[in-house]
Amino acid sequence: MKVEVLMPKMGESITEGRILKWLKQPGDAVDRDETILEIATDKVDTEVPAPNAGILVQILAQEGEVVEVGKPIGILETEAGAAQVVAAAPAEAPAPAEKSAAPAAAEPAPSTPAQAPKAETTPPPAAARPTAQPSGAPRFYSPVVMRIAAEKNIGMAELEQIPGSGLGGRVSKNDVLSWLETRASRPAAPAAAPAAAPASSGPGLAAAAAPARVAGEGFEVIEMSNMHRLMAEHMVKSVQISPHVGVVSEVDMTNIVKFRDKFAAAFKEREGFSLTFMPFIAEAVVRALKDFPWMNSSVDGNSIILKKAVNLGIAVAMDDGGLIVPVVKHADTLNVVGLGRSIADIAGRARKRRLQPEEIQDGTFTITNFGVFGNIFGTPIINQPQVGILGVGALQKKAVVLERDGEDVIAVRSMMYISLSFDHRIIDGALGGRFLERVKQYLEEFSLDAI
Repeated sequence: MKVEVLMPKMGESITEGRILKWLKQPGDAVDRDETILEIATDKVDTEVPAPNAGILVQILAQEGEVVEVGKPIGILETEAGAAQVVAAAPAEAPAPAEKSAAPAAAEPAPSTPAQAPKAETTPPPAAARPTAQPSGAPRFYSPVVMRIAAEKNIGMAELEQIPGSGLGGRVSKNDVLSWLETRASRPAAPAAAPAAAPASSGPGLAAAAAPARVAGEGFEVIEMSNMHRLMAEHMVKSVQISPHVGVVSEVDMTNIVKFRDKFAAAFKEREGFSLTFMPFIAEAVVRALKDFPWMNSSVDGNSIILKKAVNLGIAVAMDDGGLIVPVVKHADTLNVVGLGRSIADIAGRARKRRLQPEEIQDGTFTITNFGVFGNIFGTPIINQPQVGILGVGALQKKAVVLERDGEDVIAVRSMMYISLSFDHRIIDGALGGRFLERVKQYLEEFSLDAI
């Protein structure tokens, strides 16, 4: 019996995943729940276990491809006898070396296996490929595809002829390499394609191809890591979805600084982790979110979804670059100590890449702390599908004018900027500004009751 391996659903806002690496190949035996491949969703890599014991007989999505959640990515055969017959054929498709030995026979196999004997002649493959190209709609090309195209002098007109095996007809690296293997057998189309490239280039395509040069001309070409690629896609998507507006407030953190300085050592000895400023900020944000529930919402078409629980995302910078946002679930049920413990736990495991997929899901609001790098304030990008993100700047001692007994006095205080980026589709300036000022109020009115 054949069993499909499906792209798993990793969260309410995640609709697709990228195949990172197949750990099993066609013909390999697998046990139930044994890891057979690694995938990447938005900002997290995870493993996919086998749904049943059996033999992997076919890989439907190659490494690097983006697949919609719920779509099949592989096929298992639970009956060993049947698997031996099926496993041999798929094993040839993903292997470039085997394709080069018999390029004409291998190329049409994924789409029309019955025509493989006829593919030894040049005309059928040349005619088959353009028919696979979607007409009219512009296609997205990844940086890897654009780099290969630049190195191999593939113009945009020729690139448009390459049928894509990815989601929505997207062209993958393997599609381009397969095309190049039989490029010489295409008499006229490739020669004309480069000349037509400027006319058919869509917005941004020329810019995407420009950096894809050969190193050694005064610069170095570095391919994006999977985390950087996903982060880039997510940030661009967020800016396209939400009209961003930003506001900034300055907070007097002196009371909190004095409290932390006084009790930090005893706290660490008692609780086992360091007391940072983030739990105090998180607690103030949670209280403000309860006061302004629209800030703890998301947009779904023409509807506003108010979230009852506060699931607080904490942006964590990775040691090797990139950013991940683990989530403190039900943060509204925790005090400062509980928030500190949870934040220390998820941040530590995030840097070691030991988070579970569900620990980066279902966030309702995010805090990002660029103050740890010395930056005084910034304008962060909203973490979709949320409608707001709070930025925390560096603490600075400043001479501040205070009013004491009706007179102005100058005092040295520990000051900090906080900024809020919000989605102007449903959050107007008044609501965003009042929310940020409420966070400021709770921080400046900090008392021992919060501990």
